[in-house]
Amino acid sequence: GSGGFRKRKHDNFPHGQRREEKENVNPPSALMTSFKSFQLELDTRHDKYERLVKLSRDITIESKRTIFLLHRFTSASNGEEILSESEVKLGAVRQKIKQVAQELIGEDMYQFHRAISPGLQEYVEAVSFQYFIKTRSLISVEEINKQLIFTAEDREETTNMTSNSHDEQPQTWSLKVTPVDYLLGVADLTGELMRLCISSVGNGDIDTPFELSQFLRQIYDGFTFIGNTGPYEVSKKLYTLKQSLAKVENACYTLKVRGSEIPKHMLADVFSTKTELIDQEEGLP
Repeated sequence: GSGGFRKRKHDNFPHGQRREEKENVNPPSALMTSFKSFQLELDTRHDKYERLVKLSRDITIESKRTIFLLHRFTSASNGEEILSESEVKLGAVRQKIKQVAQELIGEDMYQFHRAISPGLQEYVEAVSFQYFIKTRSLISVEEINKQLIFTAEDREETTNMTSNSHDEQPQTWSLKVTPVDYLLGVADLTGELMRLCISSVGNGDIDTPFELSQFLRQIYDGFTFIGNTGPYEVSKKLYTLKQSLAKVENACYTLKVRGSEIPKHMLADVFSTKTELIDQEEGLP
């Protein structure tokens, strides 16, 4: 039967002969050493990519917490304390970005850009939101990159450097936010400014929505100059930016037309219902 055939087939290749054939293969050959070096290089790159993904996730979480903290600025009486606390949180985020910069020493950043891009976008959103609350203007990408230049602050490292007297200059690390990450972060900022508009009206601030409307209109005009010539992600964010601008302009229209009729403590409810109607008309979830 077939079982006997399989048995006779295995008998033609005894284990001893197969073991001898395996021993005849030369493991330390040039081909095997090349593949082992390739394996080591790929494993090292994969491990670094995973570490960068984890750091980017931590940067995203801490940046979101900073944004949530800054939204309390309009309703809290201690605005300066909130700004100082947000600066401490952003300083902790920059320490995470410093670890990213150390991981990318001697590497091409664009090979790992997909791993760190979400965290950088969220950081740009948090920094630009804090900068707008302070100055009522938009932070530039050059100003953001200036804050991402790091030096060795460890005392033991500095003492070792001075004792060796070989490298007197302190070691520095830097990480540059790409223009695409900057634009995507600014596009996400518009959603936070829309929420700031609604919360400020709920607190009785009537001037902030008109100021935000002009600011968002300038950002929208800037994005329309890019149009479809930019990256796909930027053109995709343009629709969300347009929705945020429409909600803020609708709030300004309601304030201008019905501001004297509706009590101030009810304006936020009117805006929330109108924004829900806008989302339903546009087919947003």
